[in-house]
Amino acid sequence: MRVQTQALHFSADYKLLQFIESKLQKLEQFFDRIISADVILKLENTGQIKDKITEIRLKIPGGVLFVKGTQKSFEAAVDSAVEALKRQLIRHKERGGRVR
Repeated sequence: MRVQTQALHFSADYKLLQFIESKLQKLEQFFDRIISADVILKLENTGQIKDKITEIRLKIPGGVLFVKGTQKSFEAAVDSAVEALKRQLIRHKERGGRVR
């Protein structure tokens, strides 16, 4: 699977990029025909709280799965987004490969 990560308005360090890559590679245990993953990292500045937003677009044969995770750290946002993708992939597989 090809993973492309884009950080908007900041530069992501190598450690964060490796973390994202390793988390996404684990999704291949649930669905082995993933084509690519596009990850967008954003900082949300609302008031005094700076939330981290992770959007992941997963291209699979027959469609695209999309999730968005917002947490206090990018690691937590990636974790929650990957968990949501895992559930979507399992559901997709159970349906026989149909994307809604």
